[in-house]
Amino acid sequence: MEYVYYICNMSEQLSLKPEVWMRGPVPGVPPLLQPVAHALLQAGEEIVSYMDSFDDAYLWVQPAGRASVGFHLQHIRGVIDRLFTYALAQPLSEQQFEYLRAESQETPSIRSSDLVDALTRQVQAAISQLKNTDETTLTDARYLGRKRIPTTLIGLLFHAAEHTMRHVGQLLVTIKLVSLWVDSQR
Repeated sequence: MEYVYYICNMSEQLSLKPEVWMRGPVPGVPPLLQPVAHALLQAGEEIVSYMDSFDDAYLWVQPAGRASVGFHLQHIRGVIDRLFTYALAQPLSEQQFEYLRAESQETPSIRSSDLVDALTRQVQAAISQLKNTDETTLTDARYLGRKRIPTTLIGLLFHAAEHTMRHVGQLLVTIKLVSLWVDSQR
């Protein structure tokens, strides 16, 4: 069987590992939630790869005034946490609101490896939650945010995966832009 392989790291060496969705079902995750699990696990793997050897001196650089690598890492973790909380039909805690407010703030003392580790733990928590999600509840009503925007359980879970992958793409572009900027300064 032939596989389409993805670029594994910033040195653009080809990975011998097929994408997560091509490796089969995630054990314990209900069939209808497999795409969510695959997307979140793929995001986690790509982020670990992209961030390998990233120089923390550039974690908060905002190329062309755009979001920094640090922001993307914090935001992806926060989005997964918040949307999966709403999926449980729970409001956000004060700690989650504090994290949301801090997502865009530069934190010079934090290392990229700390952010990647926190994001990896969040993905694993999301996968655990998916394993405990009853497929018969996927169309149950859920509400987003303080405004209680109506959605469904599957809507929240799908959006968590989709939003995560969108920011993974933005993260990759940001890393490339930062590396080009660093090279131009030499």
